[in-house]
Amino acid sequence: MKHGKKYLASAQLIEPGKLYDADEAVAVVVKTAAAKFDETVEIHVRLGVDSRHADQQVRGAVVLPNGTGKTVRTLVLAKGDKADAALAAGADFVGAEDMVTKIQSENWLDFDVVIATPDMMGLVGRLGKVLGPRGLMPSPKAGTVTPDVAKAVTEAKAGKIEYRLDKTNIIHCPIGKASFGAEKLQENFDALMAAIIKAKPEAAKGQYIKSCVLATTMGPGIKLNVAKFGN
Repeated sequence: MKHGKKYLASAQLIEPGKLYDADEAVAVVVKTAAAKFDETVEIHVRLGVDSRHADQQVRGAVVLPNGTGKTVRTLVLAKGDKADAALAAGADFVGAEDMVTKIQSENWLDFDVVIATPDMMGLVGRLGKVLGPRGLMPSPKAGTVTPDVAKAVTEAKAGKIEYRLDKTNIIHCPIGKASFGAEKLQENFDALMAAIIKAKPEAAKGQYIKSCVLATTMGPGIKLNVAKFGN
């Protein structure tokens, strides 16, 4: 794979074979952001678990102290007072059967987070084939199936992100924009890593955090020294 001049210049900022401490990696990753747009900084954490087993799933949500830098569009499936509360909290779209029909008939997906009250789960189930593959299905673990939809909307707008294992036992998550600077990115990184470590399944054996890489949208990966995470 050929890389452009900007990528190659960014790659020269990283010492080959070095495992960076988190603060060093965050400081370097900000310098590697060379694109014309404000790049997202992401972490990729490979865990020593087997996602095929139900008792080794790692999934949850955490509110990043400094948000993600992204405007989050929220869809709330609720009725009555709960719908009113969602609107008051700043939800972008609120409804019930009407929203489900809109998604099904128009393939409408102009939202980033779906929040639902527990009594709406029968309706939500109809959208499994559409929302599931896109990672948009509401879930109690992520706090997106809840009676307190107003709180869920506020948290989503404030920068709440969901982390979950993919099929290769890796968690991919944004921790903000390069423009945040090292200090804010470090605070977000610490919050996310603490949540992932706390979510370690009891069934997990051996080394939990196998590897961790930090990278911007267009930049090279920076490998972290995972021994510092107390495996």
